[in-house]
Amino acid sequence: MAKWVYSFGDGAAEGRGEMRNLLGGKGAKLAEMANLGLPVPPGFTITTELCAWFYANGKAYPAELEAQVDAAMDRVGKIADRVFGDLENPLLVSVRSGARASMPGMMDTVLNLGLNDQTVEAVAKNAGDERFAWDSYRRFIQMYSNVVLDVDSHNFEEILEDYKDRKGYMLDTDLSAADWKVVVGHYKDRVEQETGKPFPQDPRAQLWGAVGAVFSSWMNQRAITYRRLNNIPESWGTAVNVQAMVFGNMGETSATGVAFTRNPATGAKELYGEFLINAQGEDVVAGIRTPQNITEVARIAAGSDKPSMEKALPACYAEFVRVSDLLEKHYRDMQDMEFTVERGKLWMLQTRNGKRTAKAALRVAVEMAHEGLITQEEAILKVDPAALDQLLHPTIDPKAERTIVATGLPASPGAARGEIVFNSEDAETAKAAGRNVILVRVETSPEDIHGMHAAEGILTTRGGMTSHAAVVARGMGKPCVSGAGSIRIDYNAGVMLAMGKKFRAGDVITIDGSTGQVLEGAVAMLQPELSGEFATLMTWADKARRMKVRTNAETPADARAARNFGADGIGLCRTEHMFFEGDRIVAVREMILADDEAGRRHALAKLLPMQRKDFAELFEIMSGLPVTIRLLDPPLHEFLPHTEEEIAEVAKAMSADPAKLKRRADELHEFNPMLGFRGVRIAIAYPEIAEMQARAIFEGAVQAGRKTGKPVTAEIMVPLVMTLAELDLIKARIDAMAQAVRQETGVDVPYQVGTMIELPRAALRAAEIAKSAQFFSFGTNDLTQTTLGISRDDAASFLGPYTAKGILPADPFVTLDQEGVGELVKIAAERGRATRPDIKLGICGEHGGDPASIHFCEGAGLDYVSCSPFRVPIARLAAAQAALGKAAASTA
Repeated sequence: MAKWVYSFGDGAAEGRGEMRNLLGGKGAKLAEMANLGLPVPPGFTITTELCAWFYANGKAYPAELEAQVDAAMDRVGKIADRVFGDLENPLLVSVRSGARASMPGMMDTVLNLGLNDQTVEAVAKNAGDERFAWDSYRRFIQMYSNVVLDVDSHNFEEILEDYKDRKGYMLDTDLSAADWKVVVGHYKDRVEQETGKPFPQDPRAQLWGAVGAVFSSWMNQRAITYRRLNNIPESWGTAVNVQAMVFGNMGETSATGVAFTRNPATGAKELYGEFLINAQGEDVVAGIRTPQNITEVARIAAGSDKPSMEKALPACYAEFVRVSDLLEKHYRDMQDMEFTVERGKLWMLQTRNGKRTAKAALRVAVEMAHEGLITQEEAILKVDPAALDQLLHPTIDPKAERTIVATGLPASPGAARGEIVFNSEDAETAKAAGRNVILVRVETSPEDIHGMHAAEGILTTRGGMTSHAAVVARGMGKPCVSGAGSIRIDYNAGVMLAMGKKFRAGDVITIDGSTGQVLEGAVAMLQPELSGEFATLMTWADKARRMKVRTNAETPADARAARNFGADGIGLCRTEHMFFEGDRIVAVREMILADDEAGRRHALAKLLPMQRKDFAELFEIMSGLPVTIRLLDPPLHEFLPHTEEEIAEVAKAMSADPAKLKRRADELHEFNPMLGFRGVRIAIAYPEIAEMQARAIFEGAVQAGRKTGKPVTAEIMVPLVMTLAELDLIKARIDAMAQAVRQETGVDVPYQVGTMIELPRAALRAAEIAKSAQFFSFGTNDLTQTTLGISRDDAASFLGPYTAKGILPADPFVTLDQEGVGELVKIAAERGRATRPDIKLGICGEHGGDPASIHFCEGAGLDYVSCSPFRVPIARLAAAQAALGKAAASTA
């Protein structure tokens, strides 16, 4: 027979702390606290497995459950010296949820269960406090009716407020026992009025109603949303914890409170929390009464005239300090605790690892390691890499009021506020005038680079998490909200429509790239701060990780930012991003639109010194670290002139007929440019482009080496290769340029030639391609597109339903599709190494900064990941955690 129920209490428990998956987080912690001999009210846990059975069987229960619950309730009664449902000595219980992962406030709780019109009199008699009993009863009716009977709480709040107004009372504590009896009568009348049935009086019926409600709350909208936001699987289910009630509202020697063993905002080692004398748990968080401080130091700092727990209940406070220290040492982490004092006796209701800010997480982890409570490796594992975003970007002040006008995708973290501009030219003009702006576009293109650089943040109505706007914004460290599809933009009128409101150019908005929210007006923000603990933890992480962490950078500003964040080199320099400034774009267009090789070479001669200077600067900044430069990759149409003015500008530079140039531009138009004339195909058709770029790389390397006195490590990457023949053709041109520069300068620049694996065919033919390729860099953005057949720029409209319905576990452009794309990466790595054992393997798509994808890369044995500069610290920490996790798995 299956065991569905596990008891705890009186210094013993059937469960253990490590049974979290079965008992839920709360149930496992209660069992462990009981086994530690701590003062835990007795109770029992109905397992998460029953939750799965409940939903699989039409919200019914297995036949043997009732007997197991009855036996467990009898044990609780024996320990508490009370009997559930007894009319003279009744046992009252709480019924709470308890999932495997902490989900505070998301599911339902019922307190004081077992009270009815008869047991309330017995509780009053036994406690010697009639007011306390009837106060508890009215709380129970309200909570049970709301959670189990679906009667909205406002019904009861309205009754209570009306009664207080009639009586001239200000506070709930002003009501006497007689008052509460009247209110309870009104409450029961309202329940019958709303449900058509009297309030249930049978304690057993109450219990099963509450158990069913808690299991049902696993699928309420709050819980579903929380699970989606926190990646908690629906299949985990929740446990139900039934526990003997202890009362904090039995007079001046009773109290209830919540506390952390350390400050969850700062991480400081100090008891942090609140309590209330003569109250029950919900009073502390409901805001009806002002809570009091736990410690005297905190009371003084807050300027409160209400006594601290340290002064009001000194013996209980001393015991609470002892228990807090014991719990933190036992769990070796900051604890979030709930407690009740009943007539001078401390009871611990719950403990769990406390949620904390990124700043606090760093401080707690580092200080606990310094204290010897945990090791450096454990400190590394205690900080969520993704939470470091809070430390690297401005964030919206949590106290600030938000008026949300639209929600898109959280494409690049951080917050920004500024005036709306609808084009890049206006963004640059405003920036030059000292005004902060948000660039608002339907979608961005490479031509918007200068406007994106000038803006504080970017908002687009189209595009996904790896759209142009998202990728470039992350690289720049700028907040971005993409795919805000409810917004309508009218460029001609200079108007943005959102939530029925009209926003014009110059109106101020705020965007939150961490949540995807678009907010009206200028919202208060907090600036990032990097603490000493950050540097300490990063040093420990660097010692622990195996993989290198490079950056995707092509501007000096990005390269310097990445070096400051600890990058081990450049894993992807996208040379096309260097072509959209000033005179360069005209020369590029001249090269593309030329009729013959001579015309192209004439235009390329203008670009050569510009590229040489670009590469030399990157080599200098990286100071001997490897720099991987990708040859020209994007579709040529991205560079083409579109307006009459742009065509005239190029025509003038080429001394050509504008009409002829327009015809040439039309000829180059493609229906599906992402799979068209781009990548290595450009170099095959126009090898002189690859020659110019290779010469610029080698000459830049010579220049940087002479300036810094340090060797330059150049890695030249040929994009979108699908055959060895393609790579060999371009490699021959690169080698020829290396030889030419060597003869001209007398300097032998060390270099490697490799390729991006972006096509399934390239992954499958990796053994052959590795005959010439000295390194593979997996371009997982395009490899995801070509493997899944999904356009990353158009995916936002349907990926949401795919992840919500569980078809895909996550957005494959954010977290690597390990079963499909990941399988191709593993195949290519294995086959590439079979041909060339020392081949260097890395990843340079956006997945290079995603912790889950980094864990995959560690498992696949890649040598490095490459990500945008502001994600380098995240990747360093995630790589360390992946290495430690792999080491732990291999020794287990």
